[in-house]
Parts: sequence; structure tokens; C-alpha cells
Amino acid sequence: MAKLTRDEFISALKEMSLLEIKDLVDAMKEEFGVDPSSVAVQAPVAAAAGSADEGPKMVTVTLVNAGAAKVNVIKVIKEITGLGLKESKDIADNGGAVKENISVDEANDIKAKLEEAGAEVEVK
Repeated sequence: MAKLTRDEFISALKEMSLLEIKDLVDAMKEEFGVDPSSVAVQAPVAAAAGSADEGPKMVTVTLVNAGAAKVNVIKVIKEITGLGLKESKDIADNGGAVKENISVDEANDIKAKLEEAGAEVEVK
């Protein structure tokens, strides 16, 4: 029997279903007396399980409190939203949604900017 290279073995694993990989792991346990899932298979299985439970794709960034440096927060809100000075000040004074239906990554960036300016922010 020809020896498989590492790349060939990985390519073969990519073509298998999770059930086939589980059967392979069980066979390796029997043959070698070692649990390869803790090294070779667990990471891809965990990644597959994580993709099924990603959480919300679209979120809203809400200003809870503008903090002591309200002027800086107003500037950041104006920059992020493109609103005018009055509208940005209204959000800083009253709280509320800064930006709605955005990706989690964008929301985290906005949250970081607002917190750096001194605001208290929630991402929902």
C-alpha cells in the first residue's frame, strides 16, 4: 500500500462527512489505542459546530450614556452616522440607537470608538 502524504490525507478528510470522520477516529482508537480526536479531528469538528451557532448577524449599537466627555462623543456619533451636529447631540443627550442593522464586526468597531470617547454603549 502506498503511503499517503500529509496533504493527501488532509484532502481525503475534507471530502468526508462528519460521520465518516467519526468512524475513522473510532477505527484509529481501536487500531492504535490512541484517541486522535484530541489532536487531529476535534478542531474541525468544533469549527463546524461553532458555525451552526454563530448568533445574530445584524445588530444595533445603542448609546446608553454619553459620559463626561459629551463633546467627544457627539463628534464620534457625527462621524459614524453622517448626521448633523444637532441630531448627533440629540443622540448623545437622550441615548438611543446610533446605528441599526449592521454587522457584528462593524458594531464592535463603533462600540470601541464610542467607548474610547468616554461613552457607555450596548450592542444588541
